[in-house]
Parts: sequence; structure tokens; C-alpha cells
Amino acid sequence: MGNDGGSIPTRRELVREAAKDKTSTQVKEVQTEKLEHYWSHCALSQKRLSPPIVSDSTGNLYNKDAVLEHLLGAGKQGQDENVAGNDATAGAIKSLRDVVEVNFGVEEEEEAGDSEASPTRLVCPVSGKRLGPGVKAVYLVPCGHAFAESAVREMPGEQCLQCNETYTADNVIPILPASTTEKDRLRDRLSRLQSIGLTHSLKKAPGTGKKRKKEKSTKEEDSTDAADVAAGPAMPQPPPTTKEATPPPSKAIRNEDTASLTAKVLAEQEDRNKRRKIAQNENLKTLFSSGSGMAGKQKDFMTRGFTIPADAKR
Repeated sequence: MGNDGGSIPTRRELVREAAKDKTSTQVKEVQTEKLEHYWSHCALSQKRLSPPIVSDSTGNLYNKDAVLEHLLGAGKQGQDENVAGNDATAGAIKSLRDVVEVNFGVEEEEEAGDSEASPTRLVCPVSGKRLGPGVKAVYLVPCGHAFAESAVREMPGEQCLQCNETYTADNVIPILPASTTEKDRLRDRLSRLQSIGLTHSLKKAPGTGKKRKKEKSTKEEDSTDAADVAAGPAMPQPPPTTKEATPPPSKAIRNEDTASLTAKVLAEQEDRNKRRKIAQNENLKTLFSSGSGMAGKQKDFMTRGFTIPADAKR
């Protein structure tokens, strides 16, 4: 500060000036630099984009192998990439159903005086424009073909010009959207798809079938419980009585000789019981007569089987 042969600084040199706000030109330059980076590098692994290229519901671009490593967590390097990539995905990629493979028109060129090939050039297959920060690009779900937005806007119908697959205006996904309006639209689209059990690729979300079956079973149980409550307490019913068939004594005896003897005795006893019942039946006694039966034959058919009482008047 002094007595060392140096200069003494003034207050103007010591006090820092307040940071000035960036101009619109500077803001656009920063945004362009970011878009150029994300158009040429994977948002998850920060490596150069190379086919196959996939995109999530927010329009970000990824290398498919980086997404697989992110999902599988293969090795320490993959885990480190996942730690850095969680901010990039923001939980938007939980399975391969949450991404769509984007089919770009690719044109590779070699720059003059450069021995190595230049980065992959992504072009629109309809207009031939180079897709990047200077051209607004979109892709269609579920086919994944990418076009310039102006080409999609001029399409006569809602059919892909590459594969003739139908699509809706809601499934036209902007690539790397910059405006908040487009980001809000993509967020609302994803919430609507999740409410009906679909993912970004319009495929069924894993586990939705089981949840629906579980909800259906719970609803049926609730309806039956409500019906039981409305009907009132049920009367207790006696348990059903089942007559167990008792095996005959002969089958219960293990000795063969004793069992055969017992069976004979039981058969004779049953025969005697039948005869006793027949003898005691009065209706069957009238069929048998002790006499010769000639008296009945002397009568005619009008008086046979009928006797006239003695005191009857003639």
C-alpha cells in the first residue's frame, strides 16, 4: 500500500462496479451456444450424438446406449453418468417406453483440408434443411420421423410423409424447445397420457394392468359389502349334516373266515325278516285261502266274492 515503491490505488479502482444486465443479443448468443451443444451432444452422457438417437417427453436428445446404461446402471462409470444425468432427465426416463427413437435424415460430409470426418449432419428429408439451432425441428410419435416444423405445417393430412403412419397434432414433439409455452404443452401432454396409463411412446405403462385389476377387485368387494349392509344381518344357517356311510360288519372284520361266516348269518337273518313281514301283512293274507276253493267256483260271476247277509230282506 505504501513505502514499497508502488502506486497508491484510488477509491475508483477499489470499488467494484455492479454487474450489468446482458443485452438481448448476448442472451441470444448464450442460448445459441447451448442449443448447438445439445444438438450435437447427448444430454445424459455429454458425448457426441450418434445414431440411434432417442428423445424423451421434453424433447431432449440422447444416445440410446447412454439411456441403456442409465437404466441398467452398468459399472461405476455408468453410475457416475447417472449421477450427472439425473438433472438432465429430471425423472422423465424410467424405462425404454419413455423414449422414442428419432429417425433423422443424415448427411455426412468431409471438410476440405481436414482428415477427420465432420460431425453428423442432421437434415430434414422433405425440405433438405439442416436441423439445428437455426431451424425449428419436430418429430412425430409414435413413428419418430423428424422434420422441419415448416414442412410438417405444410403437410396436407395428418400422415407421416416417410411411413404414412397417422398422428395427431398433440403428438408433434418439438426438439429442444426454448419457449415456456411449448414446455408447458409437453408437460400437460405427458400428464394426460399418464392419467390413461400410457407413456410418451404411446405404449402402456408398466404395471397399469395389475393396478386396474386390483382396483376392479376392490370395487367389487366394496359393492358386495354395501349390498350386505343394505340386506341386513343374515340368519345363521345350521351346518349341513352329512350321513356317513357305515360299512357293514362283515367288511369291518379283517379275518376272512369270520367275515364269511358273519355274512352268511346276516343273509339268513335278513331272509327271515322278509318272511316275517310278509306273514304279518294282512293285505297279502287275503290272496291265500285254506280251503279247497270249490265253493267259490259254484257261484256265478255276479255273486262270486260277495256274500249276502242273512238278515237282508229279499
